[in-house]
Amino acid sequence: MSDDQPGKNPTPAPTVARPPVETLTFRTEPVSHYSTVLSELAELGRDLLRSEQKNRVLLLAASLGGVLIVNMIFQVRLNDWLGAFYRAIEKKNLHLIGMELLIFLKLVAILLSVVVAQTWLHERMKIKLREWLTTRLLRHWLAPGRAYRLSISSDEAVNPDQRIQEDVRNLAEMSADLGIGLTQSTLLLVSFIGVLWGMSQNVQFSYGPHNFSIPGFMVWVALLYSLAGSLVTAWVGLPLIPLNEERYTQEANFRFSIVRVNESVESVALYSGEHDEHKIIRAGMDRVLNIMRTVSFALARLTWITSGYGWISLVLPVLVALPGYLHGRLDLGGLMVVVGAFNQVQQSLRWFVDNFAKIADWRAALHRVVVFRNAVMTVDEFEEGDERIQLLPHPEGHLSFEGTKVSLIDGDVVIADATAHILPGERVLITGESGTGKSTLFRAVSGLWPWGSGIIRLPPREETMFLPQKPYMPLGTLAEALRYPKKALLKGEEEAMAEALRRVNLPEFASMLNQKERWDKLMSLGQQQRLAFARLLLHRPKWVFLDEATSALDDKNQALVMSLFQEELKGTSVLSIAHRAGLMEFHHRALHLTQTSSGTILRRRRSKPVSSNIWRKFLKKWHFFRAAKTAAKST
Repeated sequence: MSDDQPGKNPTPAPTVARPPVETLTFRTEPVSHYSTVLSELAELGRDLLRSEQKNRVLLLAASLGGVLIVNMIFQVRLNDWLGAFYRAIEKKNLHLIGMELLIFLKLVAILLSVVVAQTWLHERMKIKLREWLTTRLLRHWLAPGRAYRLSISSDEAVNPDQRIQEDVRNLAEMSADLGIGLTQSTLLLVSFIGVLWGMSQNVQFSYGPHNFSIPGFMVWVALLYSLAGSLVTAWVGLPLIPLNEERYTQEANFRFSIVRVNESVESVALYSGEHDEHKIIRAGMDRVLNIMRTVSFALARLTWITSGYGWISLVLPVLVALPGYLHGRLDLGGLMVVVGAFNQVQQSLRWFVDNFAKIADWRAALHRVVVFRNAVMTVDEFEEGDERIQLLPHPEGHLSFEGTKVSLIDGDVVIADATAHILPGERVLITGESGTGKSTLFRAVSGLWPWGSGIIRLPPREETMFLPQKPYMPLGTLAEALRYPKKALLKGEEEAMAEALRRVNLPEFASMLNQKERWDKLMSLGQQQRLAFARLLLHRPKWVFLDEATSALDDKNQALVMSLFQEELKGTSVLSIAHRAGLMEFHHRALHLTQTSSGTILRRRRSKPVSSNIWRKFLKKWHFFRAAKTAAKST
């Protein structure tokens, strides 16, 4: 397949047999113990207090607190009005009933305004919490090289798309809901428990000739009833916490399996692998459905408690206050005040019962977000004594490997020794058999791979550009893709972009600079590789690192893009990693990764162009005279 055909990505040959579908497993996370909730909340709380959003969130919280207090005051006033209204009914006084209804309309108008303000502030709090947490996670996840290192080194940060989008949304929204609900319930409890305690003295009991009352009787009944309901709810509903966490994990895996097929539809179609992919996706869906069935049974068991608790609550306050009414200590209005106060106290105390399912869901979201946050924050940390490759600036802007050893994450050595020195202006090719660690060395130079030891001295980062085998094509216009990673389009730069496209044999795209497309789908891999070389003409780096960057090009187009380093980019330093022998003519010398008894080592390749030593001697003399000239000027 020609690399000039748009929309046709070369399909790699299969190298590993696909495992049977039934052996496919997904990684799941350990369920943290219930007692870690406070420590996880404390971690996020410290992050919030150190963030730029701190003042806005605190202002919203203070505003919400004020609105909730006003709501509480008028809820108490409404409960008092209830007593006066029923007394007016008991007296059958139409004028008094009309007056109380006018008072009711005023109270409703105030409460309605308060509730609207509370709802608006509530939703704003959700937005701010999500904005803060998403921004923070994105900033740390997309720190240079961190997302890549996290993807290969951490089993606790799988599916970052769901962690950052879905889990953060759930956590932000449920945190606002539960936090505001708990605060409001606490305020109402504090307000009405005093009312209920005072009214409890009117509830009297008879024992023989004696009448007596129990101090705070209604309060104790409400407390005992709510405590019993909370304990039973916790006992029955506790399994929902790990079940919800498992459900989130399986949902993420299911979505990832669909996205993976969607990103590789051409390869799947060429292999005629639709049936196999259907079985794999179906297996993921079955896992989701199984965990959903388990969750549904757990929720059904919990509903026995929560619904039964709620129905009993309708009649319990009347039954508890009834002795006072029957003994004449309470009139109808007083009975309604007691019942209203009891309901408010009991409703505040039953907050845990009513919200346990949401608390379990929130707990699962909190754990997944904190696990991801911790993985992102610690992925670059090394324990004391662990080896790592040191990346240091070269004082003269050269590139040198000084006893560099490259290892796998588990410590297995990939490259036992790499020692080389590359001068500015040199074009050096690194070759070697598959599996000798060429691409891993490329990642070490870029800073993506810290595992190993030794030193790599580098030119300034702002003077370098890396071209991987599969170029990245961001979403947006073709002009933005050309300018990537600097998306801002400079004035008059469109003509330079069009010329760069024509220079790398992509003239058909020169008129499409302002079009938004899925360029990674529209362009073949060969076209994407040529576009990556067009980026070089715009960025003009002094050092270019190529990792199989021409693998999808035919010889003609390969010669075309490599000629950039002999013409427009003459003097640019190039370090290439490649298999193709035809690339040697575009480089001054070659280094070869050779497998020895002590491991893979980087050494000078024996078969090199005749001009290699001549060019290297010239560069050394040129750098010597330049340094001498600079020293003379400084004196």
